[in-house]
Amino acid sequence: MSSILFVVALATFFALLFSWGFRKLPRDDWQFMATVPMQRLSQGSWRGINLTYYGFFNASACVFSCAIVILLMGSIAVPLSASLGVVVALLLICIPAAKIVARVVEGKRHTFTVGGASFVGFLVLPLLVPAFNSFVGHRFGVRVPFVQMLAAIAIAYAFGEALGRLACISFGCCYGKLIWHVPAVIQRTLGNACFVFRAHTKKAAYESELSGQPLVPIQAVTAIVSALAGLGGVLLFLSSQWTAALLVPVVVTQLWRALSETLRADYRGGGRISAYQIMALASLGCALAVLAFAVPTEIGAPNLISGLQTLTTTTSILILEGLWVAVFLYLGRSSVTTARMSFHVVRDRI
Repeated sequence: MSSILFVVALATFFALLFSWGFRKLPRDDWQFMATVPMQRLSQGSWRGINLTYYGFFNASACVFSCAIVILLMGSIAVPLSASLGVVVALLLICIPAAKIVARVVEGKRHTFTVGGASFVGFLVLPLLVPAFNSFVGHRFGVRVPFVQMLAAIAIAYAFGEALGRLACISFGCCYGKLIWHVPAVIQRTLGNACFVFRAHTKKAAYESELSGQPLVPIQAVTAIVSALAGLGGVLLFLSSQWTAALLVPVVVTQLWRALSETLRADYRGGGRISAYQIMALASLGCALAVLAFAVPTEIGAPNLISGLQTLTTTTSILILEGLWVAVFLYLGRSSVTTARMSFHVVRDRI
């Protein structure tokens, strides 16, 4: 019963957040959080660096995902140090990969790709967990159960994908096609939920000149699909269905990524089949190959209370806060926009 209540609470959280985000975030005033003056210009003006909601939501998505891993692994008595060891190592690989893969595929230096980062993660993780157990876990007497860790990270990835799409809505990236350029059934289904980006600083406007045009809300659909995949994975994990808990979020998110590419209008590299579609299918194939040989470790049933206790320790909270700041500073400083500002004294208030 506690597992079902937890999943219902998560579902309620996502429903409320999406209801707000899908309405507010396409607006002009939800792209930049703040601007920090960095360089003095002539006549008392300053050039500033923009801090974005793109960074805010991506940092929040990353922290939420890590919290899910800590909670799920804590529920099966895996020490916090072991869970964090694997997660931090994975993030140190995947976060830079988000920029590197985008540069290789799209030829752009100042953009990021979650699809590319997740592809690298799916390739690395099956090697990373055994390496951790052999070189770190063996030395300190801890061991991370292989299939369970892969399942927890797959669930966390699905939730991260869901929350991360709010960042895309805010910045106007990962945008969909014009609504009249998609099949009639999709027009009828999504026609009243189109996203319209008007600000010239939104990516849909400056990259494809789609300012003011009704676009397929592909970011919103992806967020919903990914959240549902994560919720299903959590319920299966807490029911000790380890293999299914891994398969459900991986199959749903990767098949949807391959399919959703056909509804996107942003540049995805050359060719009729994008590199990201190939990566998604390869990630799915990798997961299936791993499961063909991996046998879940025999462990006790998950205890949700133990997981929550692990998550709410001072150490967990401080590490997650530090992670949020680090990711925000990496992803939240806009390099494709700038600002010019000036400061004045209000004379009648002196």
